[in-house]
Amino acid sequence: MATAFLDRLKAGDVLVADGATGTNLQARGLAFGKAPEEWLFEQPEQIRQLHRDFVAAGANILLTCTFGGTPLRLEHVGMADKVVEVNRTAVALAREAIAGREVLIAGSLGPTGQLLEPLGPLSEADCAGAFAAQARALSEAGADLLVIETQFDLAEATNAIRGARSVTTRPLVVSFSYDMGQRTMMGLEPGQVARELASLGVDVVGVNCGKSLEDNLANLKAARAATTLPIWMKPNAGLPTMSGVSESHYDVTPDMMGAAAQQWVASGANICGGCCGTSPEHLRHIAQAAALERQA
Repeated sequence: MATAFLDRLKAGDVLVADGATGTNLQARGLAFGKAPEEWLFEQPEQIRQLHRDFVAAGANILLTCTFGGTPLRLEHVGMADKVVEVNRTAVALAREAIAGREVLIAGSLGPTGQLLEPLGPLSEADCAGAFAAQARALSEAGADLLVIETQFDLAEATNAIRGARSVTTRPLVVSFSYDMGQRTMMGLEPGQVARELASLGVDVVGVNCGKSLEDNLANLKAARAATTLPIWMKPNAGLPTMSGVSESHYDVTPDMMGAAAQQWVASGANICGGCCGTSPEHLRHIAQAAALERQA
């Protein structure tokens, strides 16, 4: 299946990745501030059901519930000694949910949450080692590809790639979040990021999370102009508004997300999905729009 991912992209297929993990689990009862990875053990059926709902909506790529699955992130929830167990369990639950369907399992590797030296406390060796530990666990558990996502700093992304490549040959997607609109919080522009990632030998470059759909469309177009590599497009359903301290509401409707997805494919996206706020219903519209645009 790992080879199938790259072969399908080379053949010109437009693939549909899933929607949000964290915000959907919160809507299903995950307490605000609780790590989704804890539900791998406490509420495994909720994880499986979310995967099933995305497959029913049209996803042919599922991301594992491991965004915070490096030892550095798991340390904050007292699970630093369970890196292998967390990542293997997440892959197993996703595999159980697809029940033999031709759906790819993508291991999700989120940012460390720390800045590298000299701006922060994290050394390059520790950063690469953290991603290597998670990438090894995901690959050995049977993930078809790896997605290093929501990056904002080329130093961390470079060490994440180095760590992952040291332990696995799985296809590698690296996706940045332009949460300042059309720049990352470190001031990076999507064209610059796409060129740098291509030089580091990744298989797919991506845009995920971020701010508005309009900004992320501009980011997609800039990345497309800078590289011939396939592009992963998985933006937020807009920005959240808060009700109290624990409930967030996203302003982009499923119809709006579907209309945007047509533009993504027309602008050169090869994989389409959604990040925070993207429900299975949002994803259904994305999948339908991607199919229509392929036929156009």
